[in-house]
Amino acid sequence: MSAESSERAPHAGTGASYASAGVDIEAGDRAVDLMKEWVKKATRPEVVGGLGGFAGLFDASALKRYERPLLASATDGVGTKVDIARKMGVYDSIGHDLVGMVVDDLVVCGAEPLFMTDYICVGKVYPERVAAIVKGIAEGCVLAGCALVGGETAEHPGLLGADEFDVAGAGTGVVEADRVLGADRIRTGDAVIAMASSGLHSNGYSLVRHVLFDRAGMALDREIPEFGRTLGEELLEPTKIYSLDCLALTRTTEVHAFSHITGGGLANNLARVIPDGLHARVDRATWTPGPVFDLVGSAGSVERGELEKTLNMGVGMIAVVPQGSVEAALTTLADRGVDAWVSGEIVERGDHAEAVTLTGDYAS
Repeated sequence: MSAESSERAPHAGTGASYASAGVDIEAGDRAVDLMKEWVKKATRPEVVGGLGGFAGLFDASALKRYERPLLASATDGVGTKVDIARKMGVYDSIGHDLVGMVVDDLVVCGAEPLFMTDYICVGKVYPERVAAIVKGIAEGCVLAGCALVGGETAEHPGLLGADEFDVAGAGTGVVEADRVLGADRIRTGDAVIAMASSGLHSNGYSLVRHVLFDRAGMALDREIPEFGRTLGEELLEPTKIYSLDCLALTRTTEVHAFSHITGGGLANNLARVIPDGLHARVDRATWTPGPVFDLVGSAGSVERGELEKTLNMGVGMIAVVPQGSVEAALTTLADRGVDAWVSGEIVERGDHAEAVTLTGDYAS
């Protein structure tokens, strides 16, 4: 209705509405319809009901097999990596990232991920985009062995631009009380086993974007020979999900601790599970970081120390195991297609001021 006709008929349907404020309820309903098929694939036998309720239901009687079940919870997002996805017009991989960030925090204590919920906030609901994000979340949940029991899509016009969005998620897992992994299990002589990352994962993108775009002026569609693909495709490489691999380790051999290498880098994250009096010595010479790490460092003249406290440098998960478990652990991971190697050992703290030190130079 035009302004002129509004003045003549002020009460003829000219009042404010949710739609006039920028919220499209019909588009939201359409998004739900599109995502249903994907959510159905991300389930477990314990899930009760389907998509559409106010809360997801999970049959806790399944936990009766535990002597003393402890519930573990974690929540996370994927940070400014969402900006790369938006500019690339690729939305499913970001959901995969979200699952990896959450479930691999759960498994660090030995917990089996049971279910996740998600929160998607958009400036404008484009049903196909929202469904693509949920598709990625559902596929990630399948890889993690957990269910996607619910979520929320919120449209925030005026707060976010029409193409802007963010995602977050929360997960719940369970572990037997006497099987909780962590610092109290680690002993002198334990081996530090590194598991390769699939790339940057979902941390450090504020630095990456600043270096590659603001300083180096690179374009997302630039072909990078070292990558064998475009810069954008490399930056959107999904986060590797380790939860089932880690759980397989706990079933096949003795594990003392895990450390999920996320924001803060290898040393800072591994330090979180190193007990007082002990020290983890990690040898850089045992692996070669992927070319994306070298590109970020060289394009921004970023010092190694800064890279190491921001990026994972090619290691996405650490397992600390007794020496007698090393062969079995490496065999299990190899059988599951996980690139892993012994990267260090646990020693007495002695004069070391820090819980973790990285020694030597990366292999070329």
